[in-house]
Formats: sequence, C-alpha cells, structure tokens
Amino acid sequence: MQLFYADRTIAIAAVIALNEAKLAHDLTRVDFGSAEQTKPGYLAVNPKGRVPALVIDNGAVLTEVGAILEYIAALAPKADLVPDDPALAAHMRSVMYYLASTMHVAHAHKMRGNRWADAPSSHADMTAKVPQTMRSCAAYVEAECLRGTYVCGEMFSLADAYLYLVCTWLDGDGVAVSDFPKIAAFMDRMALRDSVKSAAAQGMV
Repeated sequence: MQLFYADRTIAIAAVIALNEAKLAHDLTRVDFGSAEQTKPGYLAVNPKGRVPALVIDNGAVLTEVGAILEYIAALAPKADLVPDDPALAAHMRSVMYYLASTMHVAHAHKMRGNRWADAPSSHADMTAKVPQTMRSCAAYVEAECLRGTYVCGEMFSLADAYLYLVCTWLDGDGVAVSDFPKIAAFMDRMALRDSVKSAAAQGMV
C-alpha cells in the first residue's frame, strides 16, 4: 500500500492507524507548500486534490480518512481497532463523523475560506470565527466523546487516531488544550503511543 499524506493534516490519522495495525506501507509526502496537491501528477492519484489517498494492492485508490481508517481496521482485525460491541462501535463512528462534518470544517474556515465564499472580507470573518467554533467543538468532545482514557473507554480505536490529529490543531486555532482536562490527558496519553511517536519523529505532527 502507498499512502499519500501531508504533514499535520488529517492524513496523519491514517499513518497512526497503519502503525497501530502494523501493516506494511509506503509513504509519499505531498508538498502543500508548493501546492503539489493541485498539480496534474497528484490529481491523477486523487482528483479531489486532498489528502489522504491510499493506493491499495489492486491499484485502486481510497480517499476520505474515515473510509481509509475502516479499511485499515478490516485488513488487521487482530489489531482490535473497532469495538466488538455494536453500540460502542456506533459511538466510535459517531465521533469520527462529527470530526469530519463539524470540527474539521470549523478548522478549515481559517485558511480555506475560498471553498465557501469569494469576498476577502468573508474570508476574514470566517477566520475570526475559528477560535469560537473550535472552542465549541472542543467543549463537545470534552463532554460527549471521550468515555474514559479513549473515545471508547479503555480501548484504543480508530476514533482516537482521528481525534488526536484534529486536536493537534486546537492551539493553533486559538483554543488552549489546557482548558479541557479530558482532552489534555488524552493528548498526553496518545503522545506516549509508539504509533504517534513514530509519526512525530518524522515531523508529521
């Protein structure tokens, strides 16, 4: 498998999951600084012009981090990345869907305003709103998402890789992680995992 990623993007959740699953893979960095994601070479891999993209063994390309995480878990069932209990698995996925549909979008308003509006003044308004919206998201995560050490209590799951990466954006978005004790403790615990240490050592987070 070959994973296309960019540092500090949501693609690093897939890197963490691959490390947790101990699946063989190659990594290809996409340089957002030079807008490589908008150029023909990468668009031939992922026409969306975003990361991650995972080229699997049959040559197919998977996109969207949630789908890639589920694929990784399915390939490595012994890694126990998805709870066996249906209700707990549903909670895991509900957190992942929330991150995708709400928290990631709130973050993106800081620097991707052109996705939703054309006027520079509109972009400035969206950027100014980010600390408020991301703080609201963090409050929801604190109150509703973390059910113990991890999203699913004491069991590490796909949602933790996803949540960790999104929460690395909080300080840069004007939200102090220290204001949220559960998130702060979660981030500290995640930083001790070998899967995260490996990504950090490569400058990905």
